Amino acid sequence: MARKSSAPQFLSYGDATGRLSWRDAVEALRQGHTLPQAQIRDVFLGPPTGTMMSRSAWIEGLGYGAKTFTVFDGNAARGLPTVQGAMLVFDGETGTLQAIVDSPLVTEFKTAADSVLGASLLARPDSRHLLVVGAGTVAASLVKAYTAVLPGIERVSIWSRRPEQARNLVAGLSGVKAELVAVPDLPDAVGQADIVTSATMARQPVILGAWVRPGTHVDLIGAFKADMREADDALMSKAVLFVDSRATTLGHIGELMLPIASGAITEDSVLGDLYDLVRPGARRRQSEDEITVFKNGGGAHLDLMIASYIARVMAG
Repeated sequence: MARKSSAPQFLSYGDATGRLSWRDAVEALRQGHTLPQAQIRDVFLGPPTGTMMSRSAWIEGLGYGAKTFTVFDGNAARGLPTVQGAMLVFDGETGTLQAIVDSPLVTEFKTAADSVLGASLLARPDSRHLLVVGAGTVAASLVKAYTAVLPGIERVSIWSRRPEQARNLVAGLSGVKAELVAVPDLPDAVGQADIVTSATMARQPVILGAWVRPGTHVDLIGAFKADMREADDALMSKAVLFVDSRATTLGHIGELMLPIASGAITEDSVLGDLYDLVRPGARRRQSEDEITVFKNGGGAHLDLMIASYIARVMAG
């Protein structure tokens, strides 16, 4: 029987405040990766400093989604958001538009949940110390998501190129059940951390392999273009590499393209993505000393999984 059409909801960031759970968002991504593999298409338009991206996905058993958003590097100086846009969620059986979700809301929960799902599958279970590299909006959501889903984390260090930004982030975070501290020395902080998560706009490596101790899990988020990277060749070549999606990282993002071009790694160095990692018996961390690297590249299928979760919660 066909479902009746109804006016789609517009779900704003404010509407969802206090109604969403980091644990449930991570579980939505895990469950989504047990469904048939998504069809995805991306379109990028405009110059590097002002780009419009349109990302679309279809997942059998879940539905259709399309997120269109702009990224304008200079907007912070104008007092405007760097990222602006919306996500459309369509029913998989009828094609009916079910919801329009504020793009920053989808992106925030997708980005952090993506990384935390990767860490929950790859980091050492006894990880206690999280280092966040970068102190922007994404960093705040990473602190909240990691500490909510990995309760063993007792200390969160935050480093930023501008030390006052790290201090301000620490002062502004509340309700986090871990010690929060701004740290000035990045090499030292990397060497002490069990998990390093990096969310910067770097085009040159900020995390060097020489700093990373055995057993560390490194979560790389910032690089999303071909000329961007956060880790050097030394780290990429000595770590075991995983990605959230081969389709959105290999051949698209400098984090992998640049070390492949230099010969530090090959495409075969990437041992799996989330579709592989969520399966029972998957190749994950194999020893306490292994260094694991997870590249969070995003993708419309992840947006669809999270937007569908948000729409379900808000409809209830």
